[in-house]
Amino acid sequence: MKIYTKTGDKGTTSLIYGTRVAKNDLRVEAYGTCDETNSMIGLALSYLYNENFQGKEIIESVYHKIQTNLFHVGAELATPKGKEVKWAITGLDIQELENRIDDWDIELPSLTNFILPGGHPAGAAFHVARTIARRAERCAVSLGEDVNPLVLAYLNRLSDLLFVTARCVNQKLGESEQTLHAKS
Repeated sequence: MKIYTKTGDKGTTSLIYGTRVAKNDLRVEAYGTCDETNSMIGLALSYLYNENFQGKEIIESVYHKIQTNLFHVGAELATPKGKEVKWAITGLDIQELENRIDDWDIELPSLTNFILPGGHPAGAAFHVARTIARRAERCAVSLGEDVNPLVLAYLNRLSDLLFVTARCVNQKLGESEQTLHAKS
């Protein structure tokens, strides 16, 4: 099969089950933003490739599953209303994110101020992934009642986990968190 199909040359694409929509359709924007999140997570993980620290393998394993789940989220968003979703997000998927947030957050200093995104390139990339996940959530919300509420909860919780992951990675790699400066 060739990579290019030429079926999208006039600005349309197919949802699951073959319904054609404009490439700027809200559904396409929502699942495309999930794809962006997934790609940024891949970039963040690539920055960890040559790093050695306790827990690196766990982070990689957790995010391998999350990257798979983001394809499932995208599939849900690309499935027209009333059609069967083949890989639906479940409450268990959300619970796994919450458990990981709780496990990793307990190792971090309490937040007393907003922190600036940055630090190690991996930590900074996880911060960017967080903002893209938030955008994916906003896009999904724009679809209204056509979206499984568990998809919205998953994207919301994922952005929280990405924030905690950025902080954990920075801590484990010896990067201090920078906080906001008070306005003078």
